[in-house]
Amino acid sequence: MGLQEDFDQYAVKAKTLPDSTSNESKLILYGLFKQATVGPVNTSRPGMFNPRDRAKWDAWKNVEGKSKEEAMNDYITKVKQLLEEAGLAA
Repeated sequence: MGLQEDFDQYAVKAKTLPDSTSNESKLILYGLFKQATVGPVNTSRPGMFNPRDRAKWDAWKNVEGKSKEEAMNDYITKVKQLLEEAGLAA
């Protein structure tokens, strides 16, 4: 399989992660997913009265500069790690 197919497969698997997955890990995945699918941040940072969206924006901004391929590979690696930690087959 190619990188895009692997990425798509792990994007589906990421939805099966347990609720106990830390917010930090979820934000890392969010940032990598957005970088892989959209590219660099293309919106302004949400205001302080919207902490959830602000955290998501920050996670995306943290991986800015990674290529689409780097972001996809890092996303796949992180999902595999989280699935293994949860005792689920990657």
